[in-house]
Amino acid sequence: AKRSEAFSKGNKGDLMTGNPAEFEALKKESLRKVLSKEALERLGRVKLANPVVASQLEVYLFQLNQTGQLREIIDDDKLKNILSVLMPVRKTKIKRK
Repeated sequence: AKRSEAFSKGNKGDLMTGNPAEFEALKKESLRKVLSKEALERLGRVKLANPVVASQLEVYLFQLNQTGQLREIIDDDKLKNILSVLMPVRKTKIKRK
């Protein structure tokens, strides 16, 4: 019911600027629908290790779902691909003296 009320305003931007708790609830509900069990577990681990990247990923997936661009459930492998784009590759260079 809350979800339909939020969208009945006609402006999706109202969700971002409105009540943060309501946005978080909508985001969690949306993510549960579009991510497989394994992908949700991976997102939880990413959130523990790197909260900033996890937050970016959650908002990205939420926006894709709201705009209708997600046509299938995202499994663990697809989530890994999205994460590889979002997270910069770290190059470790060892200098010997």
